[in-house]
Amino acid sequence: MIQIFRDWTNRYLSNPQFVILGLLLLAGFVIVFLFGQILVPVFAGIIIAYLLEGMATRLEDVRFPRLAAVLVVFLLFMTGLFFLIIWLLPLLSRQIGQLLQDLPSMLAAGQKAFMRLPESYPDIISQSQARQILSVISSELTSLAQRLLSLSLASVRGLISILVYLILVPLLVFFFLKDKAMIIAWLTRLLPDNRGLADQVWREVNAQIANYVRGKIWEILIIWSISYIVFKLLGLQFTLLISLFVGLSVLVPYIGVTVMFLPVGMIAYFQWGWGSDFLYIMIAYAIIQLLDGNLLAPLLLSGVVNLHPVAIIVAVLLFGGLWGLWGLFFAIPLATLVHAVIRAWFSIQPPDEAAVSTAKALSAP
Repeated sequence: MIQIFRDWTNRYLSNPQFVILGLLLLAGFVIVFLFGQILVPVFAGIIIAYLLEGMATRLEDVRFPRLAAVLVVFLLFMTGLFFLIIWLLPLLSRQIGQLLQDLPSMLAAGQKAFMRLPESYPDIISQSQARQILSVISSELTSLAQRLLSLSLASVRGLISILVYLILVPLLVFFFLKDKAMIIAWLTRLLPDNRGLADQVWREVNAQIANYVRGKIWEILIIWSISYIVFKLLGLQFTLLISLFVGLSVLVPYIGVTVMFLPVGMIAYFQWGWGSDFLYIMIAYAIIQLLDGNLLAPLLLSGVVNLHPVAIIVAVLLFGGLWGLWGLFFAIPLATLVHAVIRAWFSIQPPDEAAVSTAKALSAP
């Protein structure tokens, strides 16, 4: 056993490129883990600039100067941000406020419907079990209301943070775009010279994540638009809010689609009860998800992320448990990084085996 461990160590840890790659990954993890809360504006600026870089590069391909391309992309970004703050957020806040006002009546109707279950299905659930379940749900809702109250009490601090982010993040995005080459050159000088394996992993991950992010953005926008139109035509309440979350649910593969069935069904039930309208909404939602899974996602993301569904689910559970909502959003890119590291780690032969293989190849007739 000791000899096996020694051979494995000599094979994969004697190569300095492996060691440098491991140290770089460890340093990145430590920075995110220790300083993540402090550096949120910087991380947000890096992510947004990374997303906008493709548009700036395309403008450069049609002979735009770099500064002009950056200015055009940045103005489009600020226009979208202005649209988000002035038009979209007020609409969403009004629908959220209306939902909170209607929530007590919805809960009361749901409680009455739930207490009728023992009468219809006495062999499955009893009156005492129904009361116990309602008691647990009531206590959970009470704790949730208390958490929301504590958030509202800290709203002044949150508002100040949002205002700071609205100033800092656009500035960081602009400078990350404008001075990209200078920043990368400065960071490159800080890295070790013998980093060929790290460069290989970065090139693979960069290509995969760039295509994945672009495809996911289009998928979110298309599913959001289709859901909004369909729900609006069918007369569902809180259409903008529900359709937005349906669009965002594609960020969490398999799990997001399943989880969104519950709020869509609850809103439809409290609006119409059991009936044809409720059935139409659920059928429409199922058709939208079937089209997304079988047509839209393969069309936009074909060959981008070559991960098995089990690996994707494990990544969602693991990174979601580590970093919560942000972990869910970045589960697939992080899984892609892990996959690229594993492939690179086990694909390169140690120098002695590479030399033996080369000698055998040269001596072969």
